[in-house]
Amino acid sequence: MVPSVTQCLPPHPLPLTNDNTACLTHHRRRLLHHLTQCTSISHLKQIHAHTLRTSPTQHNHYLTLFLLSRILHSSIPHDLDYAFRVFRQIDEPNSFAWNTLIRAYARSRDRKKHAILTYYDMMSGATVGPDKHTFPFVLKACAYLFCLSEGKQTHAQVLKLGFDSDVYVNNSLIHFYGSCGCLDCAREVFEKMPERSVVSWNVMIDALVQTGEFESALKLFDEMQRSLFEPDRYTLQSVVNACAGLGALALGMWVHAYVARKCSSDVGDGVLLNSSLVEMYCKCGSLEIAEQVFERMHKRDVSSWNSMILGLAMHGQAEAALDYFARMVNEGFMPNSVTFVGVLNTCNHRGMVSEGRKYFDTMIRDYKIEPVLEHYGCLVDLLARAGFIDEALDLVSNMPMKPDVVIWRSLLDACCKNKAGVELSEEVFKRIIESEGGDCSGVYVLLSRVYGSAKRWHDVGLVRKMMSDKGVTKEPGCSSIEMDGVAHEFFAGDTSHPQTKEIYTILDAIEERLESIGYVPDFSQAHLVDELDNGKKQSLRLHSERLAIAFGLLNAKPGVPIRIFKNLRVCNDCHNVTKLISSIYDVEIIVRDRARFHHFKRGSCSCMDYW
Repeated sequence: MVPSVTQCLPPHPLPLTNDNTACLTHHRRRLLHHLTQCTSISHLKQIHAHTLRTSPTQHNHYLTLFLLSRILHSSIPHDLDYAFRVFRQIDEPNSFAWNTLIRAYARSRDRKKHAILTYYDMMSGATVGPDKHTFPFVLKACAYLFCLSEGKQTHAQVLKLGFDSDVYVNNSLIHFYGSCGCLDCAREVFEKMPERSVVSWNVMIDALVQTGEFESALKLFDEMQRSLFEPDRYTLQSVVNACAGLGALALGMWVHAYVARKCSSDVGDGVLLNSSLVEMYCKCGSLEIAEQVFERMHKRDVSSWNSMILGLAMHGQAEAALDYFARMVNEGFMPNSVTFVGVLNTCNHRGMVSEGRKYFDTMIRDYKIEPVLEHYGCLVDLLARAGFIDEALDLVSNMPMKPDVVIWRSLLDACCKNKAGVELSEEVFKRIIESEGGDCSGVYVLLSRVYGSAKRWHDVGLVRKMMSDKGVTKEPGCSSIEMDGVAHEFFAGDTSHPQTKEIYTILDAIEERLESIGYVPDFSQAHLVDELDNGKKQSLRLHSERLAIAFGLLNAKPGVPIRIFKNLRVCNDCHNVTKLISSIYDVEIIVRDRARFHHFKRGSCSCMDYW
């Protein structure tokens, strides 16, 4: 037990004589020693009280600046409100005291705004100004709160006070601008830095990854290597996440090999990096390697399990995903909100309605997790796509929060697939336009599809006119395929690729073989989608994924799966054709569309035609 302060320190102020100078120094050292040994707020308050009671008045200012600053620093882990009261007792806080309080607020869970306000107080009335230690924490708070204006004002002060050459301040500026989505500003700060650390590269690469600029992130990583900076665990994790976003399997495997070959065991065995590798392999369509990485992990956390469950759900591997969930619980891990997003998505991708209801109830009842919009969205989509549209509407009506556009789009898509009433579809369409502002081309296409299914061609024409009047253009279909580490992109009807002639020759051969086995095109979606682009009719055979498949058949090595990534959902006809191609050419084709993965093999798809 730590002895009380009153047992260890003199009870009265020391007289201020030259003979007692050494005693005062010893007294201060004993107080500082007790501060380092402090383990509770009650003990800290004893030290604080004793400091105030025994401080000589002539030395009060010195003790305020020194001892009270230390007490302020020590009180923060225990009681932030008490720390603020200590700060208020300091007549003229030095920069250490100001920075200590700003840092505490910036690191707090719910008082980050106070970091900015305290910084403003420092700027307006303090006898000392901010230094290079002040700005990183102010910018951290601005980044978390997306306070773009306040952060830009702070940047102006950085420039005014001449701290724009400090590497740590610049790193904080890059992180702030990246968090607020201002990549041009982040890049400008990065380019103007007189010197960079590894951290500088990491912050810029991570900013690009967080805003979905995956290709730019990988290009910057290449530039980092050419600048002779060695990547660390943070660099590698960001690069792995960029590979996951792009579906760049070859580069992701290179990073994995780099970790195994060059990194120490504490990096290679890191939970975060390995969890990112699991997620990357899942998103790149290589479930087997993802499971190998997961099973070889020496340590796991909830995020590791979530990566595996979400990955399996994305591939429609319902039984495996739910088995991992059961293992997770049996091994003593507590599922969190993200875990149940994965579990509900698992049920959704396989149409497991009763199981989805059960897990939703289990989440609330057994794990006391309050459902958020994403959980409701999963359940609404599950119910609606399975034909329980009335139940889905009831759920939306009883949600404790306002439904977002994703939920309304799920309902509209379900109305289209289940041929629900046109009136209901029109009402859902109206809600989407109200939520999204009318700029989303996808919802117009869905409504056109509803009208087309009901043979209301006049209304189809009205939707197209509405799009034209509002300047809404259909998002072009784009598919990418990686070959020997190089990504090749194709748009519908694309003729820009160097191998265009050979690709179209393969397409002709595919068409002949399809006709020979009795293939009949499914125009149920084509006549409503392909004619939207300035009246141009695009043949189904020229959809972007078919061009990518033809390129894959032309260039892939025998026995190697063709992996394709598409920005839109696969249409019915392309789905049917890809199944047939997988059988005719005896090739496995893996397609990741906007919603999920499809594994085509021997004439069937892993989605079981439910997507």
